Amino acid sequence: MAHDESPDQTSDLGATGERIDAVLTASATGGVVARERAEELVRLVTDLYGSGLEQVMEILHESGHLDDDLLHKLASDELVSGLLLVHGLHPYSVEQRVEDGLESVRPYLGSHGGDVELLAVTDDGTVRLRLLGSCDGCPSSSVTLKLAVEGAIEAAAPEVVSIEVETPSESSPAGPALIPVGSLMSRLHDDAPGGAWHPVPELAGLGAGEVLTTEVGATGVLACRIGSDVFAYVDRCARCESSLAGAVLARRLGGATGDALLRCPSCQVHYDIRKAGGCVDVPELHLEPLPLLTEGDAISVAVLTPEVA
Repeated sequence: MAHDESPDQTSDLGATGERIDAVLTASATGGVVARERAEELVRLVTDLYGSGLEQVMEILHESGHLDDDLLHKLASDELVSGLLLVHGLHPYSVEQRVEDGLESVRPYLGSHGGDVELLAVTDDGTVRLRLLGSCDGCPSSSVTLKLAVEGAIEAAAPEVVSIEVETPSESSPAGPALIPVGSLMSRLHDDAPGGAWHPVPELAGLGAGEVLTTEVGATGVLACRIGSDVFAYVDRCARCESSLAGAVLARRLGGATGDALLRCPSCQVHYDIRKAGGCVDVPELHLEPLPLLTEGDAISVAVLTPEVA
């Protein structure tokens, strides 16, 4: 029998998980025994479906159908990947999944002229990173880490419990300092302190060289694609403070392929999209970059909440 997936199936599963928690909580009103029996029932059902999923994977493997392409498709599906993780069946190591998550936000970090390096993943679930380039010491580094890097890692490897970021310290030239960034137990699309992630479906269809302005939450956003990379900025010219709706990308005179500048349709100044939106004509000005996260074909943008905007 054919199965038609609803576009909201994944979000519905989150609601289902919340409903299970609510039912377990409600069962406590019947006493300790009722609560224990409800929890046991959930465990038994989970174990049953986990054993079935493991058997499916074994059958696929024994029949020769569990090749790299199929493994990638299974691991890329949010629902299937989550089930594989719960039952210890995920085909990719936590290190590989963390690295894949970081890869998804490197275009955004590159817009700040920086990068991030994965140093280690410890047995206790701690990810150790090093900021590279101008991301280190950048005033927006804390927002970059919280909304982009942490979100990408949590989405790729939800079992990770903390991040430590290594940055050079001028006051301690003998060695780097480890800076704890906190727990990653909250889900990717939950509100984070200082900001929240918002899926922006129209960005998935953005063609190379195209520019789009839209509303994300209460924030005007400008997005554009250069080659395979998508960049997002607050929709406000740093010089004339008008919207950038109608702006176009143009190749810098004498520049290499992909060396694209964005021109404000109002005041005609140019911004270097790949270099944190720096203004070419007035060097002290720049656009305000926004964290952007790609998960398969889905693209999300993080905007600051009004309290800290």
